[in-house]
Amino acid sequence: MTSDVYDGGVAVTDEAISKIKDMIVSGELTPGSRLPPEKELAERLGLSRSSMREAVKALEVIRVLDVRRGDGTYVTSLEPKLLLEAISFVVDLHDDDSLLEIFAVRRVLESHATGLAAQRADEADVDELDAEIAAVSLETDIDSLVEHDVRFHAGIARLAGNDYLASLLESLTGQTVRARVWRGLTQAGAVERTLAEHRAILDAIADHDVDLATSIAQVHIAGIERWLRQARDRS
Repeated sequence: MTSDVYDGGVAVTDEAISKIKDMIVSGELTPGSRLPPEKELAERLGLSRSSMREAVKALEVIRVLDVRRGDGTYVTSLEPKLLLEAISFVVDLHDDDSLLEIFAVRRVLESHATGLAAQRADEADVDELDAEIAAVSLETDIDSLVEHDVRFHAGIARLAGNDYLASLLESLTGQTVRARVWRGLTQAGAVERTLAEHRAILDAIADHDVDLATSIAQVHIAGIERWLRQARDRS
């Protein structure tokens, strides 16, 4: 964030953001708590009201603060899913070359999450993922296949037991959903191939074979990367 007011080369708005962040990190402000009135907070932190106002706007955009008109400004729940929403917006703005880099990140995270799921999954977890796969027929349309794919991978991410990892993977889904649709529309056997790959991932999770589950997930995402690269080169 930048401001047209500087102090020693550091934007005053950035300083205001930093000070509010320090209040949250220290526990002085907690999730759901109300900030002091703007004038009081600005005087307390030794900042102008305009820089404080800009800082609050910036922190509202990234979902750290919630400005309630006529009520006050509150710290949000600070849950990972909420804080990472902005990433999906940034992801959607990138071109095909950047999308390939995003998929490379997703391949690393997805495979790691799958390995963690193989460590943690119990019989009920496996049954739930099995039911998700079984609910999809070979005659399903591409949109339904994509919805299944999102649910399947989200289920694995939840099993990893790391909310930030699950939320980060979800934030990368916006543009990858479209990539999955493009792949399905242009490649024969998309449904059969996707279900077979999902079944192989689930079998490795059920066997608690961490290395195999990680490897199969890497190959699964790499296949989409390969298609994206080919589609880019043809355009």
